[in-house]
This record gives sequence, C-alpha cells and structure tokens, in this order.
Amino acid sequence: MDSSTYYTALGYNCRSNSGAENIMKHLTPKEAAKFLHDNPSALFVDCRSEMEFFFVGHPAGVSHVSWNDGPDWEINPHFVGEVRKLAGHSGDRPVVLICRSGNRSVDAGHALEAVGFTRVYNVLHGFEGELDDTHHRGSMNGWRFEGLPWEQC
Repeated sequence: MDSSTYYTALGYNCRSNSGAENIMKHLTPKEAAKFLHDNPSALFVDCRSEMEFFFVGHPAGVSHVSWNDGPDWEINPHFVGEVRKLAGHSGDRPVVLICRSGNRSVDAGHALEAVGFTRVYNVLHGFEGELDDTHHRGSMNGWRFEGLPWEQC
C-alpha cells in the first residue's frame, strides 16, 4: 500500500491545499545544508528509526520523527501529525527530510505532500550514504561523508 492510500485509510484528506500536484525537490547534502542556512524557518526532520538516530548519529539541530521503527517496521501512523505539529500546522513551511540513504525520506515526503505540504525536500544519499562495492556506507556520499555538522548520543 502506498503512503497516500495508507493515509487516506487513516482518514486524511490526501489532496494538495493548492489543487496542484506537489513535486518533491531533491537536494544533495551540501545543497540541503545551504538551503537550511538560507531558510532558517525550514523544518529539518530525520525520519530514521530511534536506534539509527541515537546510535549512528544525526545532523546537528535536526528534529526526529520516525517514518517507521522496529521491531515491526510498520509506517508510523502519527508521522504526519507529528510533523504538522513541528511545522506549526503550516503546510507552506519548508520541510527537509533525511533518512539513512535517501529512500525512506522519499516515502515520508510523499505522505506529507498527500496531506497538503507544498514545500517538501529530500536529502539525496541521506545521512550515511549509498553502499559502496564492499557493502559499506559512508565512503561515497551522504551528510556525514560530506563533513557536515552531526552529533551522536
């Protein structure tokens, strides 16, 4: 089931506020860092699991709302509501999403667009980046690879 269908099943109105189709924009980690610097009102959300967020590390200053989490890895039915609350109930506030490698954040972004968020951005390659030829992350791309500010709990 795709995100829009899931959120429709939960009772959300999955139409854009403007009536126009939203198109998520994709930013490299460095572009995202510049965008966040240039747009201080933007909301930066890490949508990885709680374990990833705390133990692997996360961008400095990011808010955390899991898109899905263990042990069952089902989509968090409160994701949209939690992001809405952080955004001050404004669908026009820019929301920048990051996950491990840039995939979950796309699904999370589609869910936000489905309920009317109009300025959604995905961080390509995420926090850890893509797998290299030896199946390791962090050696080719990603927020941490680019040397951008991050912290670990």
